[in-house]
Amino acid sequence: MLLFFEIFFCLGGEAVGEGFAAVGEGFAISVLWVGWCVEYGRNPSTIGTILKMREKILATDAAKGVTRIVKNRPAVLEEVEKLLLIWIEEKQRAGDTVSEAVICEKAKALHADLIREQPGTSAEPEVFKASRGWFDRFKTRSGIHSVVRHGEAASSDVPAAEDFAAEFLELVKTEGYVPQQVFNCDETGLFWKRMPKRTFITQEESRLPGHKPMKDRLTLLFCANASGDLKIKPLLVYHSENPRAFKRHKIDKERLSVMWRSNSKAWVTRVLFVDWVNLAFGPAVKQYLLDNDLPLKALLLMDNAPAHPKGLEVDLLEEFSFINIMFLPPNTTPLLQPMDQQVIANFKKLYTKELFRRCFEVTDCTTITLREFWKDHFNIVTCLKMVNTAWKGISQRNLNCAWRSLWPDCVAPSDSDAPESTVVQDIVALGRTMGLEVTEEDVCELVEGHDDELTTVELVELQAEAERLSSERLRDIYLHHPEKHVAHDAGNFYDTRVMSPFRELLKRRINKIVPMTKARV
Repeated sequence: MLLFFEIFFCLGGEAVGEGFAAVGEGFAISVLWVGWCVEYGRNPSTIGTILKMREKILATDAAKGVTRIVKNRPAVLEEVEKLLLIWIEEKQRAGDTVSEAVICEKAKALHADLIREQPGTSAEPEVFKASRGWFDRFKTRSGIHSVVRHGEAASSDVPAAEDFAAEFLELVKTEGYVPQQVFNCDETGLFWKRMPKRTFITQEESRLPGHKPMKDRLTLLFCANASGDLKIKPLLVYHSENPRAFKRHKIDKERLSVMWRSNSKAWVTRVLFVDWVNLAFGPAVKQYLLDNDLPLKALLLMDNAPAHPKGLEVDLLEEFSFINIMFLPPNTTPLLQPMDQQVIANFKKLYTKELFRRCFEVTDCTTITLREFWKDHFNIVTCLKMVNTAWKGISQRNLNCAWRSLWPDCVAPSDSDAPESTVVQDIVALGRTMGLEVTEEDVCELVEGHDDELTTVELVELQAEAERLSSERLRDIYLHHPEKHVAHDAGNFYDTRVMSPFRELLKRRINKIVPMTKARV
C-alpha cells in the first residue's frame, strides 16, 4: 500500500507538478518509474498499470485516515465512511467511547441521509446493512481499533464514578490541596449565531443566499478553580485564523479576552491544548497562588479527550512543574465533571441572553431591522464581546457548587435560599418585546442543542471546510503559522516523504546523463 501512496502523493502534489514543468513530465515519470521498480522490487508492468490508472486513483476521494483503497466501491459509501470518521473524531473529542453497534447504526443513518439527498433517488432507496464484514473492513482501512469499545458503550459508568470520587478525595487529603489549588477544564461547542428554532430569523435564514449563520460553530475551553474565585482565560478555536471582521475592526488577537487559535474543524487539538496550558493556565495559576500566599502546587482535573494528552507534565514548561494532572475515567463526565454540572449550560444561557439583549438594543434604538442586524452587523467580533460578558456572568457560587458531586466538603454553605437565576425568563421577555414567539422550552432546547450530535448536513459542511485547504494554503500556513515548531514538523514530513524521493531519483538520473554528455563532447 505504501507503494501506491508514494507514487500518487508525488504525482498529484502541486510542488512536484512544478518539478515536472521544469524537467518535462514524460522525463520525470520515466525517472520515477525506473526508481520505483528498483526501490520496491516491483515488475515494470505493475508500475505501468498504476501509472495508467493514475487519473482514476487520484480522483478517488477516500476518507481521511483510510490507508487502503478498494476498486468498484460506490461513491456514496466512500462519503459515508468519510463522514463517519469525522463523527467518531467528534465522539473522541468529547471523551466518549463508541461500540461497533453504535458505529454501524450511525453508518446506516448517514447512508440513508445521503441517498435521500441525491437527485433522482427512487422512492425505495438502496439499503445499506452495515454488516459485520463491512465494519471489520472499515476498521482495517481506517485504523480505528483503539476507539471502539467492545459491547455497548455505557453513557454513564456509575461504579467507575464512585471509585474515582474516593480516589480523588484521598489524593486531595494526602497532598493537602485546598479548593483554591484544584482546577477543572472542559470544552464545549458553540453555534454562536444560532437562535431558537421558532424565531422568524431562523425561519428566514435558509432564504438568505450564501448565508448560513446558524451552522457557524466555534469551540471554547473553560477552566476555573474549585473555590470559584479564579477563572482562567478561555481558549477559543475557530475555523479561520483571521476573519474579515478582525481586519475591519483592527483586532489585536493578543489583547482579546480569549486565547484565539484556529484550525479547519474548529477543534481543540493536543498542540492547542498544550499551548493554552503553558501560555494561559500556567501563568495565571502561578500568579494567583503567589498573590494569595498559597503553596506553589496545583491540580488540574480533566476528562480523557484526545486533546488532553497523557503525560502532559512532560509538555509543561519547567516553571509550571508544580502542576499535577488527573484524568476522569471514561463515561463519568456527566456525573463528575464540574464544568458539566450547570456551569457550561449557564454560560450558554447567559450568552443567549446577551444575544437577545443586543438584538433588542438594535431594533429599539436604531432604524436597522433585526434581519439586517443579523445578516450585516452581527459578526465574530460581536460574538467575542458576548462570550466575555457571559463568562464574567458565571458566579463564584455557581463554580463552587459545581464540585458538589465530586468534592462536597469544598462547597461553601449558603445563607440564602434565593431562587435560581431567571436568565431563561429574561430571554423570553426580551424576545417577546421584539415580537418574537419564544418560550422557555425553546430557550432550553437551544442551549442543549449546542451540544447535540452533528447532523449529516453539518458533518458534510465540516468535511468540506476541512478539505478546502489547497497546497498553496498549506505553504502559507507553513510560512505564517504562529506555532513554528508545528509548521516545522509538518514541513519536514512533507519534504522527507514527498519531495526527497523525487529529488533523489532525479539526481541519480542527472548523474547518469551528465557523464554521457561530457563523453560526447
